[in-house]
Amino acid sequence: MATARRDYYEVLGVARGADEREIKKAFRRLARELHPDVSEHPDAEERFREAAAAYEVLSRSETRDLYDRFGHEGLRTGGFRPTDFDFTSLGDIFSVFFGEDVFGAGAPGRRAGRGRDILAEVDLGLVEAAEGATKAVPFPVSLPCPACDGSGAEPGTSPETCPSCGGAGRLQSVSTSVFGQFVRTQSCPECAGTGEVVRTPCRECSGAGRVSEERTIDVEIPPGIHDGQRIRLSGEGHAGAFGGRAGDLYVLVRVRPHPRFVRDANDVLVGVDLTMTQAALGARISVPTLDGDVELDFPAGTQPGSVRVLRGKGMPVLQGFGRGDQRVLVNVGVPRHLSDEQRRLLEEFERGADEANYRSDEGFLEKLRAAFR
Repeated sequence: MATARRDYYEVLGVARGADEREIKKAFRRLARELHPDVSEHPDAEERFREAAAAYEVLSRSETRDLYDRFGHEGLRTGGFRPTDFDFTSLGDIFSVFFGEDVFGAGAPGRRAGRGRDILAEVDLGLVEAAEGATKAVPFPVSLPCPACDGSGAEPGTSPETCPSCGGAGRLQSVSTSVFGQFVRTQSCPECAGTGEVVRTPCRECSGAGRVSEERTIDVEIPPGIHDGQRIRLSGEGHAGAFGGRAGDLYVLVRVRPHPRFVRDANDVLVGVDLTMTQAALGARISVPTLDGDVELDFPAGTQPGSVRVLRGKGMPVLQGFGRGDQRVLVNVGVPRHLSDEQRRLLEEFERGADEANYRSDEGFLEKLRAAFR
């Protein structure tokens, strides 16, 4: 089932009585916002085409009158078809509609283009994530060709103005209908929209103006970083076309799971094993932390599932102050094999035990929940 078309006045955000100036201003604003090269909206291209079609209709008295009387159906039966764009340049589109470039009148020739971004990945351990680290990150990157200085032409030669488009980088055609003349534009196929052709391509880069190489950059990993976060390094991506700004390098950080610690936001959880007699009689046990082992005293009668909290022994707060806590979860080991003498002693203890020996102030499940809170 086809989706109903929105009202063109609603698309541009203008009243039905809006004049030509208001309609033009509304479309310019939407074009800048929705062009797929600059917009992060997932449906930017579709919304841009909708806005362009709305402007084509409402900016001409013939099509606007027909639309006001008969709506979309009147346009369809009258043979109106919205212009189809290749989106290579926002300036091209403004030129089609307004006879001007969005960035001002520019000279014909190659237009600079921003380079593509690069995603690299770095792997580190939990302790490194806590302390911060400097990691060497390798990645492939396109750089301006040193032989032709990025022009794509063999040294000693220069690119020539495209004879097909006269250096404009685009070709326009005019069609006539009952509503008047409609201008359509497309990238010049001979120069691929650059406005220039290279007759003698550079031998080093085959006319691309860029070469690929493997680079390694030292990346500072801040303390407290989380698995899956990205670090952005501006201007370290692929070189731009024809002198355009280089893209950015995004470093995806992967923090490996630790064999002892479990991370929970800025807190860490670690388990410690006590024997049955250590838990009953009390013991001094070495407990691992992110800063190294510490000695902890566990009092007599320590219960399985009890939790000790070490304040400020967790992960650093990323780009903030302080650290999280470390929670120590106690596990009590029960012997699996007993000698005859050990069994006799335990049976003797059990005969003399009463409810006071096993009284518990808190259930095991409550203790376990506390460990993860």
